[in-house]
Amino acid sequence: MTSSAWGLLALYLGVLLAAAWPLGIWLARLSSGELPGWMRRTEAPLYRLAGTSPDQPMHWKEYTLALLAFSVLGVLVVYMLQRLQVWLPLNPQGLAATSADSAFNTAISFVSNTNWQGYAGESTMAYLTQMLALAVQNFLSAATGIAVVFALIRGFAARSTRTIGNFWVDVTRITLWLLLPLSLVMALFLAGQGVVQNFDAYKDVATLEGSSQTLAMGPVASQEAIKMIGTNGGGFFNANSAHPYENPNALTNFAQMLAIFLIPAALCFAFGRGVGDARQGWAVLAAMTVLFVLAVVAIVPAEQAGNPLWPPLGVDQMASASQAGGNMEGKEVRFGIAASSLFAVITTAASCGAVNAMHDSFTPLGGLVPLVLMQLGEVVFGGVGSGLYGMLVFAILAVFMAGLMIGRTPEYLGKKIEAHEMKLASIVILVTPIVVLAGTAVAVLAGAGKAGITNPGAHGFSEILYALSSAGNNNGSAFAGLSANTPFYNALLGVAMWLGRFGVIVPVLAMAGALAAKKRLPVTAGTMPTHGPLFVVLLMGTVLLVGLLNYVPALALGPVVEHLMLWPGQ
Repeated sequence: MTSSAWGLLALYLGVLLAAAWPLGIWLARLSSGELPGWMRRTEAPLYRLAGTSPDQPMHWKEYTLALLAFSVLGVLVVYMLQRLQVWLPLNPQGLAATSADSAFNTAISFVSNTNWQGYAGESTMAYLTQMLALAVQNFLSAATGIAVVFALIRGFAARSTRTIGNFWVDVTRITLWLLLPLSLVMALFLAGQGVVQNFDAYKDVATLEGSSQTLAMGPVASQEAIKMIGTNGGGFFNANSAHPYENPNALTNFAQMLAIFLIPAALCFAFGRGVGDARQGWAVLAAMTVLFVLAVVAIVPAEQAGNPLWPPLGVDQMASASQAGGNMEGKEVRFGIAASSLFAVITTAASCGAVNAMHDSFTPLGGLVPLVLMQLGEVVFGGVGSGLYGMLVFAILAVFMAGLMIGRTPEYLGKKIEAHEMKLASIVILVTPIVVLAGTAVAVLAGAGKAGITNPGAHGFSEILYALSSAGNNNGSAFAGLSANTPFYNALLGVAMWLGRFGVIVPVLAMAGALAAKKRLPVTAGTMPTHGPLFVVLLMGTVLLVGLLNYVPALALGPVVEHLMLWPGQ
């Protein structure tokens, strides 16, 4: 890595830490309900309208049913708005209704916080659909993920209770007092930097060459803000954050990267405060940060080295050939290799899926890094809420294995980890590999799946594996070389996104309920510390070994073999 790349990484982590610490304090207060009186008075009419109250906590089964019903309703609303948009207002271009299979895929995608897009936004979605369907779900799906981790934190902190909070109250407070204020500030900043925010019809302008070009307009800044803050990732334009109307300059690029990790990092601090031991939050954050830095250190040199066979030379010259200046293919010259590579790591580590470069154009090892980050279960910071509750499941697994090895009763944060919790943890860890690998197998066997491949061979396999990894782990980014906007892929990826989201959330909430019912044990000489460097290393080892081993054979068939073929000139 160059000195400028190291400097960018250090600046990013420093600003992130400074911003996440105070936000973590506020998140802890939101979780515990420690709000000022005026906020409670503002909320009260909403609770009366919904027929609930902050004083009515739910059993984990009630919490889960409320969450699932809320999500199913969201899918129906988003689906219908897409199908009816041709007759609805705020459609100055007269865009047609979305096809049934694409509407199905997109509805599940945005409700599950995946935001996979098989369509070009500016030529498919009307302004009303972008705002009322997609942007609204950007708020609500993010709030749902944070609500789940709030419930799990309460499970650890509780002293033998049957309840884990109220889902409707959690979603309301997270949306009102966290996501809306942050998004408003971010949207104003982006608009001030040149991100488009209007309801104008598309503009036909004359280019410098004298030809005509149509420039898409729309309410972009408002959607861009929550897209990043909620780790959603769906772009208003097909080019996503590589588009100058979404991401105009280096400052907005840095701010967008910061927004992606802001809430996931702050939740680590909120976790420490919630369980009454700030060191626990620091330990989880340290594990996430080290894994993140390792990913950056792997991807940036791979992209800066470039393709050794470019430009094409004779066999005797290949050893000394290299892509001049590194691999700039698919990258924005406004951002360069270091910022584009850092963005790729951040967006796939955080289950955001927004991109400012084409991952399909990365080198084999460069493309391997985002793929691995998704396959780890999106726990390296991860999505808003989903990253932390995924990492806490790995922490439970780590203390269980360590307890077995050293002969101590497995405990985490004063809660005894027993067979029931381990069964639930196993389900959480196994759901996404099953979805990803089974879906990949179906796609490479089916004729409709192979028809979408535009790059035969190892790279084409990587494109399919990436698409299923992205959908199953609710990331939403794509290699983009795969023709995925077909009935086959829209259905397959839609199912993968739903199972990847709610197949994990349900056992996590069941675990929250089980932990809440347990008595909290006092710390003794036999309690294994879970806040020091040794536990951080154990946690990272568990993530890498358990999270990644399922995918090693598939990775060997894709980016690994592509790298081994590229460098010898085969």
